[in-house]
Amino acid sequence: MQPFGCIFSREMDAVFKALADESRRKLLDQLRKNNRQTLDELGEHLDMTRQAVAKHLLLLEAANLVVVVWRGREKLHYLNPVPLHAISERWIGKYERHRLQALSDLKKGLEENKNKKG
Repeated sequence: MQPFGCIFSREMDAVFKALADESRRKLLDQLRKNNRQTLDELGEHLDMTRQAVAKHLLLLEAANLVVVVWRGREKLHYLNPVPLHAISERWIGKYERHRLQALSDLKKGLEENKNKKG
């Protein structure tokens, strides 16, 4: 069995699929810089048709990386960093903890040596 279960794995698969495309990463970068953008605003930064941008946004929505809020007839897109955090926790976090602990131990050791000499 996978560490986080099958449902979590399918969600991560959708996130990795969404992140695999450079244009979708650019869309996420645009939302990171300026959250709450319409389809047209997001498309201004890409050399592609409005329909292509819409298709990319649908994949990002399916991966839960983009959340949509309707304001009247206006569809606003927001970055959702939660799936990225989940990936970070699973794939990076456990390795980083060891490095941080090693740095902390090194610092304590150096401080102890300094106090013994001083």
